Amino acid sequence: QELPETVLLKFFRPESTPVPARPTPEQLSNLIKTSLHYPESFSHSFHQKSLCLVPVTLLLSNCSQAVVDVMIDLRHKTTSPEALEIHGSFTWLGQTQYKLQLKSQEVYSLQLKACFVHTGVYNLGTPRVFAKLVDQVTLFETSQQNSMPALIIINSI
Repeated sequence: QELPETVLLKFFRPESTPVPARPTPEQLSNLIKTSLHYPESFSHSFHQKSLCLVPVTLLLSNCSQAVVDVMIDLRHKTTSPEALEIHGSFTWLGQTQYKLQLKSQEVYSLQLKACFVHTGVYNLGTPRVFAKLVDQVTLFETSQQNSMPALIIINSI
């Protein structure tokens, strides 16, 4: 009786080029970290000058290894009655939209001016920040997660 012929099995792995993983919506909403820098409270003589201008710095940090297109929109207003009761309304002076590109790990500082007409407590956390990877073919940028409310107290002298 003849033994069946043994055949050697060869295992080989086809050369595969790694396909870059598509970022998840969670990752896309964390491309840019933002922080607002401003005085905790600001005193102003509303009797001498009706408009109170406060310098505010919006710090944008690219947390990714990629180049990111960023769009900042200052036109967003808090319109819920509760928020207006607590924070009141204020205006950003000057340009209302910015488009910029941040390199990998780049930090960018944007100088803004907030304008107040009354004393009170205000939430400066209204800028909306959108971002997308430069090489990503998307019609819309992903809204970046907003940080905690940024409260400022405006006092009268």
